[in-house]
Amino acid sequence: MSDGPEHTRGRGAVFERLAEQALARAGLEVLARNVHAGGAELDLVMRDPTDGTVVFVEVRSRADDARGLPEETVGPQKRARIRRGATAWLVREGLWERVPVRFDVVAITGEAAAADLRWYRAAFE
Repeated sequence: MSDGPEHTRGRGAVFERLAEQALARAGLEVLARNVHAGGAELDLVMRDPTDGTVVFVEVRSRADDARGLPEETVGPQKRARIRRGATAWLVREGLWERVPVRFDVVAITGEAAAADLRWYRAAFE
């Protein structure tokens, strides 16, 4: 199998689905997937029904940790892009300054059948 862009997109879709399923089991509800807003792509937009918080979830994955952990790839520029996209999405949906917001990161290492999934709630502001 190739490691080109198509392989990366396909792998990303598989791991975004794994993340979505794990968070749904934990009680979060899906509002949107792969949303483009504010010049950014938001992997998952979910809602925590316990308090109505809109949760923007960034999903990062790597086959192994030889080059570092996937969560380490969510640096300042990536966080700024996600915040910009979240702001645009909230404005578009009429939710800006009307709902609590949280930014989570789901990091997945390994292959889908035996993946190590780590969920970081409120990973950044």
